[in-house]
This record gives sequence, C-alpha cells and structure tokens, in this order.
Amino acid sequence: MGFSGTDSTGFQWEGFDSGAPSQSRPPKKKKPRRAVGGPVVRVLINLAVTLAVGFIYFYLQLPAISLQSADFYTFVLLLCAVYCGCAIFTSGFQGQGAKNYVTFLKKQCAIPLLAAVLLLAVALVGALAGSVLFRAKDYARLLPIEAGDFAVEVDEISYDQIPMLDRASAERLGDRKLGELSDMVSQFDVVDDYTQINYKGRPVRVATLMYMDLIKWLTNRGDGLPAYLVIDMVTQNVELVRLSEGIKYTTAEHFGRNLYRHIRFRYPTFLFSQPVMEVNEEGTPYWICPRLVRKIGLFGGTDVQGAVLVNALTGESEYCEQVPAWVDNLYSAELIMQQYDYYGMYHNGFLNSIFGQRDVTVTTEGYNYLAMGDDVWVYTGVTSTGMDQSNIGFLLTNQRTKESKYYSCAGATEYSAMDSAEGELQNLRYTATFPLLLNVGGQPTYFMAMKDAAQLVKKYAMVNVQQYQIVATGDTVAQCEQNYLAMLGQNGVIDGSASLSGTETVEGAIADIRSAVVEGSTVYFIMLIGDDAYYSVSVADQLLAVTLSKGDQVSITYHPGESDILAAVSVEKR
Repeated sequence: MGFSGTDSTGFQWEGFDSGAPSQSRPPKKKKPRRAVGGPVVRVLINLAVTLAVGFIYFYLQLPAISLQSADFYTFVLLLCAVYCGCAIFTSGFQGQGAKNYVTFLKKQCAIPLLAAVLLLAVALVGALAGSVLFRAKDYARLLPIEAGDFAVEVDEISYDQIPMLDRASAERLGDRKLGELSDMVSQFDVVDDYTQINYKGRPVRVATLMYMDLIKWLTNRGDGLPAYLVIDMVTQNVELVRLSEGIKYTTAEHFGRNLYRHIRFRYPTFLFSQPVMEVNEEGTPYWICPRLVRKIGLFGGTDVQGAVLVNALTGESEYCEQVPAWVDNLYSAELIMQQYDYYGMYHNGFLNSIFGQRDVTVTTEGYNYLAMGDDVWVYTGVTSTGMDQSNIGFLLTNQRTKESKYYSCAGATEYSAMDSAEGELQNLRYTATFPLLLNVGGQPTYFMAMKDAAQLVKKYAMVNVQQYQIVATGDTVAQCEQNYLAMLGQNGVIDGSASLSGTETVEGAIADIRSAVVEGSTVYFIMLIGDDAYYSVSVADQLLAVTLSKGDQVSITYHPGESDILAAVSVEKR
C-alpha cells in the first residue's frame, strides 16, 4: 500500500495508495488552427504586413538603400524575418519541433530565406574584400599628403584675426545672448552644433535655434525658426540674425521637416555624414550634408564625394559633386584624422604596423581649426605610437578640398603645452583651451585662451612648439604676442629685433584719449589728429599712458589691421 499527499506542514509525501480509481481526465487535444484564406490571400497578407512594418522602420530609422550601408542589411533581414513570421501565423502551422518549422519555411518562404542568405554572403565577401589585412596600401592612399614648410606656407596671422574662443565658450555666449531676448527665451533653445566657418573674412561659429518642446513646436512651426546666431570668434560679439522667412528644416525638427528624413526621402541611396549648418555670403542658412562613399570593398575606405546642399528656409536641395567656394565643412575633422591614421599605420604595409612598426605614426587626441584665406583648415598633431608625450610634426588639411600638408616639427604635444600655460598662471587656476597652431615670428606656436571657472576668457598664452618651456601670457592678444616675441629673442630663437616685425609706427598729436577697464586691466584708447582709428594700450604694459592728455605729441608703434581699434605695442612722448 503506497501513500501520496501533502501533510499539514506543506511537505509532499508519497507511499499511500487508497486503491480508488484515478479521477484525473485525459488531456484535451488542441484543435489545429485553420489557415487564413487561400494561398494567394495569405501571400498578400504577408506582403502587406511586411511592407507596413518596413515603411514604419524606414520612416523612423532612415537606413540608406545601399549595399555599402550596414543599416541596409539590418533593414532587409528584418523584412525577411517579418514575412516568415507572418507566413507561420497565417498558415495556421502547428508543427512540433524546430525541424518541422524549418521544413515549412523552406517550402513557404523560400524567396525571403534565399534573399537573406545571399545578402549575408554579399556582406561577408564585401567585408573581406575591404579588409585592411589585404588592402593596407589602399587605406594608406586615402589621404594624399604633401610635405610643407610651415614658416613659408603659413602666413603670420594678424592678431585681430585669431579666434579667441573655443566651442564651449561660444556655446556659453550663445545661450547668454538668447537669454537676453524676452521674445525668444521662453520659446526657443540653441541647437548644440556651433559650426566654425569663415564668414565675410571672419572666423565665426553659427548655430540655429530649436523649439523648447513639442507644444512650442505646434504653436510656432507655421512661421519657422525666426533667427540664427553668429558668434565672432575674435571680438566675442554675438549677433542674432533675424530672418524675414523662418528656418523650417533643422536636425531638431519633427516629421517631414526633420532634416535627416527630408534628405533621406529625396536621396534614398546616399550615405551621409553628419550635416552642418553654414551661411552663404548673402546670409542665407544652408545645411551641408556630405555624401559618404566606401572606396575599399563594401564597407572600407570611407571618403566624401560631394554634398547635398539644403536651403534651411525652403527645403530646396541640390547635390553638388564640386561644392561652392563658400562651403567650408565638407570633410569632418574626425574623417581627416581617421584617414591620416590609416596612412600613418599602413604606408609601410600591414605587417609593419604590428611587428616592426617602422615610421608608424598616429594623430594626437585633439584638433582645432585654422582660418587661412577663404577656407577652414583642420589642425592636429602627429606623434609616434609610443607613449613619449611628444609630437614629431603636425597636419593641416583643408576641410573643403582635402588638400593636406604635413610639417615635420618635433616638439611638445598639445596637452603638454596646455599644462605649461596653466602652470604659468597656476596661482589664478585658469584652464587652457585646446591650442590653435599659429605662425608667430616664423615659429610654430601654440596659442591658447585662458579661462576662469565661469568659462570666461581672462588671459591668453603662447607656447613655442619646439621649446615648450618658452611660455608667454598677456591680458590681450597683442600683449601676449609681444611678450612671446621678446622671450624668443631673449632665448636666441629669433633675432631680438624681430620682436617688432609686422608693426608700424605713427606720430602725431592726441585728438582724443579715453580709458576703460578691460578684464581687470585699465586700457587707454588714443586717437591722433587726422586719424580715424583708436590705438589701445594697457597700463600694465605702458605706465606712461596715465600721463597722456589731449594735445600731447606721441609716437605709437602698433600692429596694423582692419579694425577701428588697433593694439599699440609702445607709446612714447615726443
């Protein structure tokens, strides 16, 4: 006699058999599901569901319809999976085990399964064809590089053309400007792009606005965004450019006016880099959408082939293989650095990049922009693959044409230069912006703005690339430059008389003299009789300035420029 049951403690026990017949019922057999309609109807339903899912996915994810896009493979495989799932559902198939499902799919979904297998095979072959293991030399040739002479080819830039702001400072100024406008501050915010361009011969950053939330978008979208910001990188002036016709296409818009969706539906086969906003010489905002191509295999050797230019006001677009001269941002800094890294790693072959590592170089961690002529050039340092904390040269690349020049110059890395500048002012606890590379006195020179804890620019610093112990600072760029040239002369790097190179001298009687406190220092502004410009001189540099008055005869040495206020190097009474 066996027993089975559960005691009062909840434990199960076995061994008791009452001898009574079992009361359990046999399990019911599941009724097989009936197929939906006939074969043709089922195929049409499967296709309709697949197309609906595909349209929703395409509308939201915007994959390029191109074999060179990894997103395209995900898109097609998803469609195949959706069709197969619908086929199982609509057929009422109730087979047991994976084997029966596989048999069913082979019979009923042969075409999507074959398409998926072929697509995966194409992706595999394309990836192998573009592998750096087999195509190292092709990767190394993506960026044509010429050797250059920095002192000869890079002109000395006038101090009133030197960008004094980094991106973070420009963003702060832009947000502050928008906060001052009562009619906009509660409705709009600034898109976090701040593209650096040359606009009317000035280095500036431009940024468009965005609606603060969906409600603001619903109530304002009819008129579009009313303005964009222009931040002068030299004067730090922020201008809100109001438009008679609002901006209707941005990266922060919704639905059909979203820029990504707008260009995808017009150019479904194009691969795009990140769009950037620029302004043409007439002040019309455009989105520059560089077209990406893969030059090695299916997925390797990313490069740019022209761009789609989208009018931000009207949405009109045009694909240009040769972009207009006013376009500055065609090749992104990240792409340029990637292509140089391919050159630095593989120009002596793939195996050398791993074992011998002869002449293997890479770009440094950061980059900055240099305005030369009508174009913007990307600057980045070049170092060896070791951890020696020094550069062996630097690279300048035109962002519109991809013209690239390599300048051999052993010296400090950008971050070492930043540390040197911060150490010079360590009592003030200022932080340095990422350096800008300048030609000062024929010497490659790191230029940095020094910011306080509030991200406001307080001083400027120059550090010699080759001898980074030579550090000069100043309250103004002109003062910093003059101190730097003097230090170069004192250290025998240049002729001492060169500290006055690039300056001019004017003499005359003072017609007007004014003073102002600029960043904690008293600065005098002097105008001579018969002259339209003011000459600025800091009391910290020229104590004599406090003794001057109208009518005094003076001799002023200054840096020439196009501004109405010119920086004086020295002032002497006659």
